[in-house]
Amino acid sequence: MRTPTTLLAGVLACLALAAPAAVAAPREPVGGARLGTRGLVVGAGAPALPATSAAGWLVADMDTGEVLAARDPHGRYAPASTLKILTAHTVIDRLDPAKLVQPTWDDVNVEGSRVGIVQKMRYSVKDLLTAMLVVSGNDAANALATANGGLRKTVAEMNAEAKRLNAHDTHAANASGLDHPTQLSSPYDLALIGREAMRSPVFQAYVATKRYYMPAPGKKTIYLASHDKLLWNYDGAIGIKNGYTTKARATFVGAATRGGRTLIVTLMKTNPRYWPEAAALLNWGFKAKAAGITPVGQLVDPTPVPADVAAVTSKPGTAVAPVVTPKTSQSSASGLPVVPALLVGSGAAVLGGGLLRNRRGRRRRYRSKLKLDLPL
Repeated sequence: MRTPTTLLAGVLACLALAAPAAVAAPREPVGGARLGTRGLVVGAGAPALPATSAAGWLVADMDTGEVLAARDPHGRYAPASTLKILTAHTVIDRLDPAKLVQPTWDDVNVEGSRVGIVQKMRYSVKDLLTAMLVVSGNDAANALATANGGLRKTVAEMNAEAKRLNAHDTHAANASGLDHPTQLSSPYDLALIGREAMRSPVFQAYVATKRYYMPAPGKKTIYLASHDKLLWNYDGAIGIKNGYTTKARATFVGAATRGGRTLIVTLMKTNPRYWPEAAALLNWGFKAKAAGITPVGQLVDPTPVPADVAAVTSKPGTAVAPVVTPKTSQSSASGLPVVPALLVGSGAAVLGGGLLRNRRGRRRRYRSKLKLDLPL
């Protein structure tokens, strides 16, 4: 009869055989080696950079993807409502803009900034997308998730899309951007997501909207004015989205076109009065492009959507999440060996119940504090 000790020895021996001979070397940061720095990276001979209070930022050419300069480009920070760019990008081709949505109690009573939708009314997807992107309505974001099949499904699709875009610093935990311990992004990833979203003329039209009237009970209307201060104050601004929570501080993704060039700027963990910093970085970027400076990195292209998935997603309301082809490498992204499922299956079965109970316990104990996504 085999003892537990001999069984353990056998499992360990199998794991040793399954492990690669050498640990894989760390992968180069997405976009180029220079973007792996935690500090400032800028090309030689560039104009003097303006001062900024942002912990992380990035300026890039939106057309070519060339990164002109950055600070802590892959640093992971709370995204606040800039996450709504990913929300909109994920659902915009899945939902018919004319579809009417009746929000739930949870949708209309979400924390933070709200446009003021009510349960007894139905709203078009167009109205909800406008409210989410123009005035950062968390209630509108949740109602869109409801229309898309629920919050859990929508968040899963958002994370799948972030992976397809190679935005590996990004993890979504909700549709609104309200603070959550696992919800993070980076200046580089926000530029990737913003650049891809702006390829859609429909998305561009939403984020370029300065004023909008939304239906309200009693045949009244709600007047919406864009919270994107760059859109009101910067010549050539074309969008896209600001955010603020007490944990994230101000976050921003903006774009502008001048002289036939379009640049994108991202700011994370910065001052609530973010737009002068964004304007100064954009001014610097246009000068740097004119001077012909050498880029310090690249906004990479997304993984192509398989043809069968693209055919489905082309019809609003019937889309499915992008299919991500699994890697065949025997090591994970962190360089640790991948253990065959057969070897770990029995252990997972034993531990699963206890872990699930533990996670549920943590969920019950966790009560998020009110974090306002304020108009700035």
